[in-house]
Amino acid sequence: MSGLLATLTLAAGLGDYAVPILIGLGVVVVVISLLVMRGKRQPKEPVFSDPFERLEHALGKTRGGILDGLRRAIGSQELSEQVIDSLDEILIQADIGPTTTQTLLDGLKESFRKGTLSNHADVLAFLRAQLIERLGGEVPKLAKADSGPTVILVCGVNGAGKTTSIAKLTRHLAEEGHRVLLCASDTFRAAAVEQLRTWAERLSVEIVLGQQNQDPAAVAHDAHEKAVAKNFDYLIIDTAGRLHTDKNLMGELEKIARVGKKHIAESPHEVLLVLDATTGQNGVRQAAAFSESIPVTGLFLAKIDGTARGGIVVVIREELGIPVKFVGLGEQPTDIAPFDATRFIDGLLGRLPTTAS
Repeated sequence: MSGLLATLTLAAGLGDYAVPILIGLGVVVVVISLLVMRGKRQPKEPVFSDPFERLEHALGKTRGGILDGLRRAIGSQELSEQVIDSLDEILIQADIGPTTTQTLLDGLKESFRKGTLSNHADVLAFLRAQLIERLGGEVPKLAKADSGPTVILVCGVNGAGKTTSIAKLTRHLAEEGHRVLLCASDTFRAAAVEQLRTWAERLSVEIVLGQQNQDPAAVAHDAHEKAVAKNFDYLIIDTAGRLHTDKNLMGELEKIARVGKKHIAESPHEVLLVLDATTGQNGVRQAAAFSESIPVTGLFLAKIDGTARGGIVVVIREELGIPVKFVGLGEQPTDIAPFDATRFIDGLLGRLPTTAS
C-alpha cells in the first residue's frame, strides 16, 4: 500500500508527464521481470573438464533415442525374433544405416537362436560389441611429419562448421605444446577470411591471409613457405566451403593440395573433411564425393551435440573406410574430443551392464 501511495504522489507531482513516464517505468519493470524469469527457466549447460565426459553428454540425444526405443520394444516381454525385427526402426533413426542395421539384426537373431541372448541387457551388450568391432576398435591419431611442419588440409561444404572445427583443432594442438600456423585459403568469401583471422587472434596463433578472390593456391603456397622458414609444427589450411557437386571448386581443392609439395614433399599429411553430423546420410555422399577428388584421410564430425543421428559414424567407417579422428561437441574451442571407438559407443549406448543381473 505504501508503494502505491508513493507512486500516486510522484504522479501528482509530474503533472502532464505522469502517464507516459509511469507507462515507461512499467514497460521497463516488465522487461526486466521477463529476462529474470527466462534466465531462471534455462538450465545451465554442465561444464566438463574431461573431453570424453563432454562426448557422453553430447551423444545424449542419440543415446536417449536408442535406449528409449529398446525399452519400448523389449520392455518386460520375452525376447523373440519378432521383437528383434522391431528394433529396425530404432537403429535406422539413429542413422546406423539400412545395410548395417540389417547385418546387426541378423546377428542378433543368430545369437538368440543359439541361446546367448535373452533380455534387454544382452541385446545392448551385443550391439555394443558389434559396433566397436565395426569401428575397428580404433583410436586414430593425426599423421605427423617425420621432420618439419605437418600440413593439415581442411575441407567441407559451407555450413558444416569448418571454421569452428579448425579453431577447435588449433586449440587442441596448441594445448599439446605445438606451434600452429593457420592459412586462410577460402578467398572466395571475405567473411570466411575474417572469421579465421578472429579465431587466430583469440587463440594467439599466427595466420597467413589472402586478399579476396586471390588464387587460393597462391595463399597456400605462401603459408607452406612461412611454415618451413619459421619451423612451425603444424600448418592448418582452410579451404573454400564448396558443394561436393561443384567440379570447379573441387578442382581448386586438388590444386591447393598439389602446390604445397614444392616446399614440403609429403604435403598434405592429413586431409580432414568436416561433416555436419545433423545431415545424416547426406554426409556419406559428401565424403564419397570429396574422396574422388582428394584422398580424405580422416573426418572431423561436427555438431554431434545437436543430433540424434550419431550412428552415422559407423556407416561412414564401414562404407568408405575413412576413420573419424575428432568430434565437435559444441560452439566453444574446448568442445572437441579425439575419437575413441569404445568411448564413442559407450556414449551412444550408455554405460549399462553387459550381462543380466
